[in-house]
Amino acid sequence: MRVRAVCAAGVLLVCAGCASGGERWVELNGERYTVEIADDDAERARGLMFRDHLDAQRGMLFIHEREEPQAYWMKNTRIPLDILYFDSQRRLVKQQREVPPCSAGDACPSYPSGAPARYVLELNAGQAAKLKLQDGAVLRFGPGIEE
Repeated sequence: MRVRAVCAAGVLLVCAGCASGGERWVELNGERYTVEIADDDAERARGLMFRDHLDAQRGMLFIHEREEPQAYWMKNTRIPLDILYFDSQRRLVKQQREVPPCSAGDACPSYPSGAPARYVLELNAGQAAKLKLQDGAVLRFGPGIEE
């Protein structure tokens, strides 16, 4: 009887681990997006560079250690994006919509947050308009995304 209890507990632990290891997502204005996470300097620097396509309902969430003014650019980015800046409470503080690709290297312009931000969400261009986003909208994190 005791062996069964241990095995059952082991199965539960394995299943719980599987549930948290799935795709990570965020929700914005009732719409869910599967996201890749960029939470270290190397991942943030590479971002969505050199990609020819970003599937619908997908994006990249950049997580910074602290809330401060941010500026992103489109160096070596081949697809137009919406760049959305959120503060520590996950409230939208700035939208950079329909940002075009840039192949001009270090001459690519930057797109500032205009206010302190901790989280940056990049989505396919046009998503902010589709969602009718307004500053103050709240970004909700799914399981497995650490703040």
